[in-house]
Amino acid sequence: MPKDMNFDTYPQKPHGGVLVDQVVPAGQRDAEIARARNLPSIRVDLEAVITIEMIATGVLSPNTGFMNEADYNSVLSEGRLANGTIWPVPLSFAPVGSKNAEIIKTLSVGDEVALTDSNNDPVAILTLSDIFDYDKDGRAQKLFGTSDRSHPGVDSIYRRMGDTSLAGPVTLLKRADWGPFEKIRQEPKDTWRMFYDERKFSSVAGFITGANPLHRGHEYIHKNALEEVDGLFVQPLVEMAKREYVRHEFRMLAYRSVLDTYYPDTRAMMAPLRVTYIFAGPREAILHALIMKNYGCTHALIGRDHAGVGSFYDKYAGHSIFDNYSAEELGIDIRLFHEVFYCARCSSHATEKTCSHDAQYRLGISGTGIREMLRHGILPPKEVVRPEAARIAIQGVQPKGVDEAGEGTLPVAKVVQSMYPFYREHTRFGGPKRATPLAAEDLTVRDLEAASLDVRSNAHMVYSDVYNEYSSLADHNLSLQRTWITEARATIKAHQEMVLSDLEEKLAMAPAEASDEFMYQDKSETEREVVAAKLHLDAAPPVTAEDTLSAKVWNPLPYHRYRGIDD
Repeated sequence: MPKDMNFDTYPQKPHGGVLVDQVVPAGQRDAEIARARNLPSIRVDLEAVITIEMIATGVLSPNTGFMNEADYNSVLSEGRLANGTIWPVPLSFAPVGSKNAEIIKTLSVGDEVALTDSNNDPVAILTLSDIFDYDKDGRAQKLFGTSDRSHPGVDSIYRRMGDTSLAGPVTLLKRADWGPFEKIRQEPKDTWRMFYDERKFSSVAGFITGANPLHRGHEYIHKNALEEVDGLFVQPLVEMAKREYVRHEFRMLAYRSVLDTYYPDTRAMMAPLRVTYIFAGPREAILHALIMKNYGCTHALIGRDHAGVGSFYDKYAGHSIFDNYSAEELGIDIRLFHEVFYCARCSSHATEKTCSHDAQYRLGISGTGIREMLRHGILPPKEVVRPEAARIAIQGVQPKGVDEAGEGTLPVAKVVQSMYPFYREHTRFGGPKRATPLAAEDLTVRDLEAASLDVRSNAHMVYSDVYNEYSSLADHNLSLQRTWITEARATIKAHQEMVLSDLEEKLAMAPAEASDEFMYQDKSETEREVVAAKLHLDAAPPVTAEDTLSAKVWNPLPYHRYRGIDD
């Protein structure tokens, strides 16, 4: 634990009560690296290097290294370390490769092993406390609930893991280079000082987010939290994203543009989180909450399908898993948010818990849909993504554009349905239902374009039109009335009164039977025309004029009495 930190004075504690710090001090680094070069060595991949750095800098406190067999099995079976401390995913090290396998055969508990990167440079020293067989099938079933290789977490086990697991504490000799993010990286020891020593916060909400630019669903969650906590700490993941995502540096810049423009600059902070994707679904939601806690956050913001993996888990499994633990043992206030969408009838962002309107008025906020729209060269609606973020993100989306057939990485039907839930069932945004819903397989990029243009033109009009109707009836001050509307309504009424008067004259002269049914109307037909004309007049919108306001503005007492003057 950093020696200059007194967690008793802070409103939060690291998980397990100790912020792990196993980075070799600068003054000892050269000597330890030289010593490591004389130890047995095992080559590790980038994911392992990242995990080692997370352990040594306290991100995964209270873990000091790779788990022994007792902790490993307890975590898989119970979601806890052997001592009962909550920990949702195993931290295990089972190297692959024939050369590594030969080295492992020579090792015993108590030995030290140098862990080396792709350049054969030592990055850490592992002190062995346990060596045990590694059951890939058992890990997959217990951790992910499946052994299906199409699950990326399962695939990673069989692709990256060997048959023997090495356990023990690690000391970090060399930090990984974070490239373009080096200048803004923050370790837990940095954020605790920033939150509580420098800014004097009493509460901070953490938010870990994946491969999408900041969208309005994120913003809804953030600003709800900022109504009650002092600070917001946003951590976009910047490692191991799929190749069809928005490149990390562009995504970070997109976040920065929105935070700088729309968030309070003294209360909203951002730093990249370099972490390996475990793809553990709901268990990973618990892990992220504990990571936020180790960075000093008092609150964890968890959205719908947090750390979800395709259709392997229920969209709210990342919420319900928190029911397995008490608030006291988690040690961080968990705030769960339902799926956010934009409702044009509400004229606001909402969830199923706060909005009663149906898909006719809704815009979906889908990370996948957003990325595909960017790939098609279309900025999503401003109600879904701020243009400041979308303009930058569209430059970093990979692959850029579409293929020779005009297709993106996903079928366009999925994009239309995820972003524009009204489109297949309704003729337009906020409009009536189609006689026959559009078939998903028939949707093309033309439908994506049409829906996008429709929303751009009309999303802001829905509530505006509703408001105008109310204000036309409610405004007592004629100066606020739109004169061109008032004039048009007066003209409509005058013209329809003219039509009705003319028809009533014709009715008085109409014969019982017309001599020419195409040129003249008989009495019964003229009567029907008069009835229709009266309905048109009755349906005409009201005209607000000075003489109609007197009945709306009245008081039972002289006005000065309302000012408290009784004489």
